Amino acid sequence: MGVLSHPTVKRWSDRLALLLFSALLTVAAAFLLVPLVISAVLSFDARSFVGRFPPPALSLRWYRSLAENSAYADGFFVSLQIGLAATVLATIIGALAALFLDRYRFPGRAGLETALLSPKFVPTVVIGFALLTTAGALGIIDGWWRLLAGHLVITLPFTVRATLAALVGVRRSLVEAAMTLGASELRAYWDVVLPLARSGLVSGAVFAFVMSFDEVALSLFLSDPFSQTLPVVLVSEMRANLSLTIAAVSTLLVGLTIALVVLLARFVGFGRLFGEGIYRP
Repeated sequence: MGVLSHPTVKRWSDRLALLLFSALLTVAAAFLLVPLVISAVLSFDARSFVGRFPPPALSLRWYRSLAENSAYADGFFVSLQIGLAATVLATIIGALAALFLDRYRFPGRAGLETALLSPKFVPTVVIGFALLTTAGALGIIDGWWRLLAGHLVITLPFTVRATLAALVGVRRSLVEAAMTLGASELRAYWDVVLPLARSGLVSGAVFAFVMSFDEVALSLFLSDPFSQTLPVVLVSEMRANLSLTIAAVSTLLVGLTIALVVLLARFVGFGRLFGEGIYRP
């Protein structure tokens, strides 16, 4: 019996690794996509109850029910308002904080960075309760402003981290060259650094908006009867009446997400979005 040569063993091991990786990728994709497909199909179910899959007949009844229920539209617009406002504020504050942390080295810098990123590691239930009690102590009773404050707290870490990651890839020598040509340090950062860090700003803003739009636990604590985000409305409707209108809402949200990804791919590009840039030597 012959002994397999080293190149043959390596070739077969590479094929086996590729096969295992492909199988794992297929299982992961199925785990993520199959529930979305089932939910999308059930949103067209003609039955008046949640039954077995596949549905025996298709209908638009749940989309008509969605159009007739103003609570979903109100929740969507509240989520959109809070998401956009929190994203804009988090992007501005996060960019300024990241520029400050990238530019200066001082005692306590690591502690400041940790404090800015800490909401990522604290349960949103804890943050929501803390903000609710703080708002009560300060006399802030408007749910819209409570929601904005809470969503700003949980989205800020994403913009800080994404911008910091992009700034790490920008050569310091470019700023020095701009200053040599007569630009002030502020002008050099504005004209040179920020355009090169655009990928971090955009990706941080996208993640912040998605995080804000999907947040449930925090919003349950901070909302009021007049300012309820779409996830809060969905939870309330599920408690009151579990219907396939929720599947219709979920399908529309998935479609909105796909449209957002397509727009990013078209106007920004995935390479720039996820960190393509100029790197320090």
